[in-house]
Amino acid sequence: MDLTMSTTTMSTSPALDHDHDHGHHLLSSASPTSTDSPATAMRPRPPSLPPTIPACDPHDGPASLQLIEDLTTHAGAIQQRVLGEILAMNAGTDYVRGFLGANDDDDSAEGRHADELAATFKERVPVVEYEDVKPYIERIANGAPSSLISSKTITELLTSSGTSGGQPKLMPSTEEELDRKTFLYNLLVPVMNKYVEGLDEGRCMYLLFVKPEMKTPSGLVARPVLTSYYKSRHFRERPDSPYTRYTSPNEAILCADSAQSMYAQLLCGLARRGEVLRVGAVFASAFLRALKFLEGHWRALCDDIRAGRVDAARVTDRACRDAVARVVARPDAALADAIAAECEAGAASWRGIVRRLWPRTKYIDVIVTGSMAQYVPLLEFYGGGLPLVSTMYASSECYFGINLRPLDRPEDVAYTLLPNMCYYEFIKVEKDGEEVRDGEVVDLVDVEVGAYYELVVTTFTGLYRYRVGDILQVSGFHNAAPQFRFVHRRNVVLSVDTDKTSEDDLLRAVTAAKRLLAPLGAILSEYTAYADTASIPGHYVLFWELTPPPTLSSGAAGVMAACCAEVEAGLDSVYRRCRSRDRSVGPLEIRVVSPGAFDELMDLCVSHGSSVNQYKTPRCIKHPDAIAVLEARVVGRFFSDTVPHWEPFNVVDANAATEADAHGAATAS
Repeated sequence: MDLTMSTTTMSTSPALDHDHDHGHHLLSSASPTSTDSPATAMRPRPPSLPPTIPACDPHDGPASLQLIEDLTTHAGAIQQRVLGEILAMNAGTDYVRGFLGANDDDDSAEGRHADELAATFKERVPVVEYEDVKPYIERIANGAPSSLISSKTITELLTSSGTSGGQPKLMPSTEEELDRKTFLYNLLVPVMNKYVEGLDEGRCMYLLFVKPEMKTPSGLVARPVLTSYYKSRHFRERPDSPYTRYTSPNEAILCADSAQSMYAQLLCGLARRGEVLRVGAVFASAFLRALKFLEGHWRALCDDIRAGRVDAARVTDRACRDAVARVVARPDAALADAIAAECEAGAASWRGIVRRLWPRTKYIDVIVTGSMAQYVPLLEFYGGGLPLVSTMYASSECYFGINLRPLDRPEDVAYTLLPNMCYYEFIKVEKDGEEVRDGEVVDLVDVEVGAYYELVVTTFTGLYRYRVGDILQVSGFHNAAPQFRFVHRRNVVLSVDTDKTSEDDLLRAVTAAKRLLAPLGAILSEYTAYADTASIPGHYVLFWELTPPPTLSSGAAGVMAACCAEVEAGLDSVYRRCRSRDRSVGPLEIRVVSPGAFDELMDLCVSHGSSVNQYKTPRCIKHPDAIAVLEARVVGRFFSDTVPHWEPFNVVDANAATEADAHGAATAS
C-alpha cells in the first residue's frame, strides 16, 4: 500500500489506495476492541499469549507498549494460533474444504497439533494470485453466500489500487476486521508518545478524503479501504479523546466532492491554527496537493476567516458547510491577517510554509515509503525541517504492522509486522521481485536479515496463501518479530498517487497509441517513461524516439496530443480515476527525443555495469543521470489535451458472472 499508497503510495505512501496503502496514520477509538470469537475463547490459552484482538487503551501508554512487547516476543506461537483459528473458523467453507477435506471430529483444525496443521496447510493449499480467487469473490458479489470463502458474513468488498484486467481488485471484508484495524490504530498513539511529548495538548490537521463507492449486484458495497473505515462507526462514533481530535469535522472528511472537502478541511485547519500539533494526510502526494490547493486559494480562505463564514459558492454540500460554519463562526480579522502575511511572504518561495502557518506542529504524518519516497524532497522543502513520519503498513487485504521508530529518516523506515493480524508467509525473491529458484516459502519468524521477500497472507476474511505483491526487505527483528522495509510493488513501474502501472499495462497503452503516428510518416522505435513529481500533481512522462524523425509542426502537435490521450485511455481504471475524478495525477506528457538518444542511454547503462550483450531498454527510468541523458535530446513536448473517461466500474457483468459461477463451481468441486 505502499498505500507506501500507495502511493499509494497512497506511500508516502501510504498506501495505501496499496490502494496499496503502505502506512496510515489515522488514530481511532480509545475504547477497548472486541476479543476472540466464542469458539476461540473456549480453548485454553497459555497465559503469556494475548487475545487475537487484544483490548488496547491508547491513553495507557505503558500497557500498550507492553502489549507490543508481548505480541512480538511470542510471534511464533501467536502465528501458529492465528492459523489454527482461521482454519477452525473457516473449515466448512467451500474453498478450505476443497483442499483440506471435510472438518470431522478426528481431522479438524481444532484437533491437530499446530506444527502438523501448518504442514498440512502448506502441503495442500496452494499459493495463489488474485485471478485464482477472483471467481469466488465475483460469485459473492453476485449474491452467493459468504461461506464460499468465509464463515463470517462478508459485509463489503474493498477495492485495491492493484488492478486485474484494468479494474480494481476486490478484497473481502467482515465487521470483525474493523475491530482488528481499530486495534492497530490504537497502538500508534503510545508509540508516538514515546518519542514526541505533548500530543494531547492540541489537535491534528489530517486531511482525509473519501473515494467513490459502488454497489455489487447482490447489494454489497465496494469501496476503498480507507473510505470504508472513515464511514464506519469505529471512526464516526469514536469517543472524544485528545488523540482523535481533528481540525476537520467528520462532515468535511465525508464530503464526497474532493474539491469542497479540500477547501473545508483547509479552512478548519487554518481557523484552528493555534491548536495544530501535527499535520498530514495518508499519502505524501495528497498532502502536497493540499499545499498546492492552499497556494491557489489562501486569499479566499482568509476572507472566510475574516468574515466568520463559509463561502456557500465553494462549499455547496449542506452538511459539510454547516459543520465547518460552527468552526469558523466568529470573525477573526487578526488571524486572517496573520495567515495572509505568511502566504504573501512566501510568494517567491513557499519553503517552510508548513512550519510557518502551523508553528506548533511537531511532525508531518504521511506515507513516505515505496512510490511515495519520490516526494520526500518536496515535503522537506515545504516542511522546513519538520520530521516526516510513516506510522503503519497496511493494504486492502489486511493491516499488517507499525513503525516502532517513527522519527527515523524516511529511507530507514521499517515496519514491525504484528503476528496477530493475519498468518504471514514469505517467498524469497531478488530485489527486483524475481523469485529465487528453488526458494522455499518461509514463516514470519524464519526470514533472514537483509533478504528480500514477497509477502503472502492468510487472513481472517477469506484469503488463503494470497500473494499481496509487496516486495519487502528484512532490516532486523524486534524480539521475535521481523522488521521490514517496503521496497516496491511487484511489476509496478510507474506510480504518482494510488495509481499502479505495470510494464505490461504501459506496453499495451503505448502499442494502441503508436498507431496514431501514421499521418506523420513515422514509427515509434524506442520509448521509456518516468513519474515526474517535480510538479504538483505529478504526471507520467514518456520519452519517444521516432523514425524517421518527423517535422514537429502545428499539425504534428495535434497528432502527438492525441497519442498522449490514447495512452491515458489505455491505462487502468485507477489511473483514469486519479486523472478525471481525483485530479491527483496531471496530464500525461510525451517528450520526443532526437535520433541517437536511446543509444546514449545504453552507453550510460553499460558504463554503470550493464552487459552490452544483454542490455535492453528499460521501460521505466528513475536515476537522475538517465533522465538527464534523454532530457538533453528532447526536441518536442506534448501533453494530453483531454481527460480520460472514467466511471465507477461494474463489479461483475452478466457474462463474467456466468463464467465465474462455472469456474468457481469447478474449482470448489
